[in-house]
Amino acid sequence: MSALRQRKGSRGKESPVNPELHPQHPNCCSEHSEKILHGHWSWGSIIWTSVGWSVSVGLGLLCCIYVATLHENDLWFSNIKEVEREISFRTECGLYYSYYKQMLQAPSIRLFELIHDNLTESKRTINLLQRMNIYQEVFLSVLYRLLPVQSYLEPVYFYIYTVFSLQAVYVIALYLTAWLLSGSWLAGALAGVWYILNRIDTTRVEFTISLRENWSLPFFALQVATITCYLRPQLTVLQQVMVWLMYVTTFCFCLTWQFNQFILLVQALIIYTLDCTDFLSTKQVTTLYLVQVCGLLSVWLLQFCNSMILGSLVLSFIVATLFTGLKTGSFLVRLGKILLHTVIVLLLTFTINYLAKKALQLKSDEHIFKFIKSKFGFGMTRDFDAGLYLCEEAFGVLPLDTLDRLGGTLLLYPYMLTLLLLIDVTVQWKSLWKLEMYVLLSTHYKICTCFRCLLFYSHFLYGCVLSLFRMKYIWTGHMCAVAAFGVCGTEIWTLIFNTLRCNSKSLLRLVTYAVPLAMMGCLYYKFWPKLMEELSELREFYDPDTVELMTWISTKTSKQAVFAGSMQLLAGIKLCTDKDLRERTRQVYQVYARRPPEEVHEILRAVGADYVVLENSICFERRHRRGCRLRDLLDLANGHIMDGPGENEPDLVASPHQRFCEAMKTDSPAYTGLFTRTFQNKTFHVYKLKKKRKKGNPKSSEPSAPQ
Repeated sequence: MSALRQRKGSRGKESPVNPELHPQHPNCCSEHSEKILHGHWSWGSIIWTSVGWSVSVGLGLLCCIYVATLHENDLWFSNIKEVEREISFRTECGLYYSYYKQMLQAPSIRLFELIHDNLTESKRTINLLQRMNIYQEVFLSVLYRLLPVQSYLEPVYFYIYTVFSLQAVYVIALYLTAWLLSGSWLAGALAGVWYILNRIDTTRVEFTISLRENWSLPFFALQVATITCYLRPQLTVLQQVMVWLMYVTTFCFCLTWQFNQFILLVQALIIYTLDCTDFLSTKQVTTLYLVQVCGLLSVWLLQFCNSMILGSLVLSFIVATLFTGLKTGSFLVRLGKILLHTVIVLLLTFTINYLAKKALQLKSDEHIFKFIKSKFGFGMTRDFDAGLYLCEEAFGVLPLDTLDRLGGTLLLYPYMLTLLLLIDVTVQWKSLWKLEMYVLLSTHYKICTCFRCLLFYSHFLYGCVLSLFRMKYIWTGHMCAVAAFGVCGTEIWTLIFNTLRCNSKSLLRLVTYAVPLAMMGCLYYKFWPKLMEELSELREFYDPDTVELMTWISTKTSKQAVFAGSMQLLAGIKLCTDKDLRERTRQVYQVYARRPPEEVHEILRAVGADYVVLENSICFERRHRRGCRLRDLLDLANGHIMDGPGENEPDLVASPHQRFCEAMKTDSPAYTGLFTRTFQNKTFHVYKLKKKRKKGNPKSSEPSAPQ
């Protein structure tokens, strides 16, 4: 198979190479970087490198302390009750934290309860380690037991401080990436400062601590840093070490986030693009693909042979790319072969993926393809799960105010300038191809590796923005590294000075040091007072209705009681994990649809519920537009006309029943015969399910729907 990937080309006559682009030219990488890279250490380089590492650790700790302080100031976390602390873990964050708590409350370290869990889903026993990405909670609970910290650090603080510490790892990884790209640790410092100042657009860790992305993205940033180091030229001593580090970081990234396969798919597409354009050698391409495959298969084993991993598009794509290699010949012939090769690869990818899913009987991601189809305008869908994604702000188009904020911190402009100059370099490559100089790409005279790395990440970031709408936090984080490379690296300034015909080594050195220092001084002057003001704002957690509900549940109901309600309230499980689970979720949500009480009662009994919790914020929702309210999505899925003024599709019909959550409060005999109100406050109404009444009871007492 490897023979199919060998590149052919004449090695006889060598064309002249621009010395400015030669890897050994001083304009390609900084002097200190090159000395360190080749093992030529001096006292000056040792001191300079030590300062750089110290700054990276300092910025990482600063970011960690910053987000931890914001979290404390926003909730007064150290002063609120235990139940309030747990409620502060919103949505699925609470579910993930509950497994950490469950492991700590067990008398010993045991995984049996997680492998055979019958508490998360009523009437079903599931393998949580297979279903969810919760190995980080398992590892953290074991670590807390082993470390001598129990006497002075509560479990919840050990948990949140670990997540905040990963933000330090994230900043250090971005710092190293910018340093490796530019050859100057000033670029890393600028990237770290930008990451902290753009906190709103780079992370949401301070209020969504347990989200999987907060565990996973730091490892992804480390993977990017190791790939950056691996792609540098003449890396003979550390090359094998970098390969292992790439595997470890890829494995940790995949193990901690369920969306890993989509990110790796974008990454694989970029590797393929760079392979076709000869920015990467055959060995590098094969290594990067194998690292991805090994990382995914390792997670597949740890997740008890999770079939969704084998059925992922990224594995199918990587297998397809290894079959053919049509990248030789003159420019036009080569271009035609690459286009043909791409078509063949895509066809093979979808064929392999289709056959794999058929063999594995996988249907768990059908709603994702419906979402993508509708998102790109290829027809509307009434699918409930796809509708939830379509109406979620996180999956919408990037708002324009994001660009305004990024521009306000001076991040957007150098980033865009760097991309524009990168496009110019890419166009120049086309000229090299026309002169049949692409043969030089596989010889000693390669264009500066920094440009290859930059092309890799820039294409990757664009892929995240255009195809993965929720991935703003990946884009903005690595945007800091790319922009810092543009400001501090010699490559961009060399192109600018060559255009202005005023290039000199002394001027180049002056600019690459003076400009980043001036920018950091400007950012300090503009944003330091705002940061201090933000850190001085003190708020307090306040959700008395939820606290009252949780207190009532813990004191007035049986520990074996089963509750049905919204995913948010019950720390629900993500919809993308399991088709059966999504169907159960949709059925439980019928309490907010126009359904007769007998049907709702039967649905709740079928899932094993003893109580149902109704929320006014969902039943009378005003936050979303018409068509995106939860009750609207249910009406569309059930074929019913939506509430309120507006157009409806012609095949929708009016439901003969009232909305269940509204009619329940009328205390009509049709409802009181099946449900008993046991708790209520301004936000929540809890009803206990009665045994199903015998057939023959009159139904005429049910109020009719308003006309």
